[in-house]
Amino acid sequence: MSVIEHYRVLREELLKVIFGQEETVDFALAALFSCGHVLLEGPPGVAKTLLVRTLAATLELDCQRLQMTPDLLPTDITGASIYREDLHRFEFRKGPLFAHFVLADEINRSSARTQSALLEAMQELQVTYDGVAHPLPKPFVVFATQNPIEQEGTYPLPLAQLDRFMFKVKITYPAAAEEERVLKEHHATAGMSAPEQREVRKTAGAEQILEAREVIRATHVRDEVVSYVQRLLHATRTEDALSVGASPRAGLMLLMAAKSLARFADRDFVTPDDVKTALLPTLRHRVVLSPQAELEGATTDDVLGELMDSVEVPR
Repeated sequence: MSVIEHYRVLREELLKVIFGQEETVDFALAALFSCGHVLLEGPPGVAKTLLVRTLAATLELDCQRLQMTPDLLPTDITGASIYREDLHRFEFRKGPLFAHFVLADEINRSSARTQSALLEAMQELQVTYDGVAHPLPKPFVVFATQNPIEQEGTYPLPLAQLDRFMFKVKITYPAAAEEERVLKEHHATAGMSAPEQREVRKTAGAEQILEAREVIRATHVRDEVVSYVQRLLHATRTEDALSVGASPRAGLMLLMAAKSLARFADRDFVTPDDVKTALLPTLRHRVVLSPQAELEGATTDDVLGELMDSVEVPR
């Protein structure tokens, strides 16, 4: 199947369980097919974990869930060396991080040491233990969740860690009609273990995802669109309301996201509208508000939205 066919099949399966979050589903699939990582942020009970579990249920991949807690050690996720009496030597025993698809639930509850171990895995696609690098399987994708409301007992992710996520997707409460649909269709499965596995079927494996990544990378980007992205990046660095602007890596991630959206629309070229659609989820966690803007109650989404309106769009 082509990228657009894989996208449509996976999206259809996800929307059997996830209601009213079409945009979130699209960015989750864009990250999956681009081998990027996703941070899902929202209050408890808005289906952050359910979305990731449902996506995992549609994939023929090794999937692991990490419940991040303050007492979780780096070796609990990466693995450690154990002594083999029969071999008379130490042997590295791989941890749950050695999976194609990893859910890090409540990531901001883990300590800085554990977060840094996860950072290396996300960026370098390997785990280093006792001076030896152990490559992670391909594809390797991390979906993490965090609750922005409760701060007690949490360790906020540093900017370097946030920058490893391709998208930061905010999930809010559903609209009235969608919430009523959730109540009608899911009340019978409340309290059941993994109800999503009963409703979706597996549709894609590692080979299909890796092939889709190559197709997305080959998507054409006009020079005018590249210049447009550069002007957007530059605008974030000269904006008084931002103390930290977007980096070149942010621009690369924005272009990759736009390529994914273009393929989902059955196009082999990127348009400025693709860039605009991907801008907020790609940049909102990579820029930092100035103290004055914070005092005035501004948000990064507000500032980025104004910048997007002020930068000339190529034809």
